[in-house]
Amino acid sequence: MSALLAVGFVLMWSSGFVGAVLGTASAGSETLLAWRFLIVVLVLGAWWALTRRRRLPAREVAVHALVGLLSQGVYLSGVVWSAELGVPAGIAALIAALQPIAAAALAGPLLGERTSASQWLGLVLGLGGVALVVAGDLARPGAAPALAYALPFLAMAGLVAATFTERRLPSELPLGDSLLIQSGASAVVFTAVAALTGGLTPPTDGSFWFAVAWVVVLSTFGGYGFYWLNVRRGSVTRASTLLYLTPPTTMVLAFVMFGEQVTAGGLLGLGVCVVAVLLVLRSPRSPRSPRKVSAPGEMMAACSSTTSSAPPRT
Repeated sequence: MSALLAVGFVLMWSSGFVGAVLGTASAGSETLLAWRFLIVVLVLGAWWALTRRRRLPAREVAVHALVGLLSQGVYLSGVVWSAELGVPAGIAALIAALQPIAAAALAGPLLGERTSASQWLGLVLGLGGVALVVAGDLARPGAAPALAYALPFLAMAGLVAATFTERRLPSELPLGDSLLIQSGASAVVFTAVAALTGGLTPPTDGSFWFAVAWVVVLSTFGGYGFYWLNVRRGSVTRASTLLYLTPPTTMVLAFVMFGEQVTAGGLLGLGVCVVAVLLVLRSPRSPRSPRKVSAPGEMMAACSSTTSSAPPRT
């Protein structure tokens, strides 16, 4: 059962990068993101109205709206926009998966947690590995513009900011309530952007709605569902470690579905990133008392767990 849950989590999490490529093949990134979150909020809102229907404190709403804008708004904008510009899904996944390493390295100066020399070395190696992968991809014919590769880094920065916001402004809201607030804030922003840019009207072809169903069912509900199942049967750290399997999984999925090739430099860079991950994960952690795990922004709980041995709070 644990193996099945781990496989399900890695596949569902990796599906988000594939879904970005699927969706932007028939519509702009703003259109895909707007309709993704409109549907997510519709489903979650109906569930909340039927089962919860309670007043939410204003502070909690503000905190989770901010976390949602950073972890979903900034993160997904970077990932989906980069896919629209032609950045391969596997490379975007690799860059985004460096977030835990960055969070672990920055936890010292920002949160006062211990940051070891090997963690800093892991961060530097991870960036070097990504540089190898990006350089190899830029050399291929028809590569995306060089600046497009900055967008996954922007996505990663959004997750890092959301992680530390989560640490500084802890909350006790349950998963469903916080996820609804975070998704609602993202829906407002993405819908407004789509309306202002003329991208709110969706295409009529079935491929777009297939992509929307893909990211709603697999990437949002599937990714969250398998994440929390892994947490309940294991730990946040275990789920965080599984996150590092998403770049190679995404590369395989992208090769099968889109024919995206992985260069020799890309494989070398991936190997360097694996070494960087091992350096960070083997670094000693200071013991802390357990804390209640609540709902993170997308990918955030898994990512932020590497900054401490204790589960994150929102």
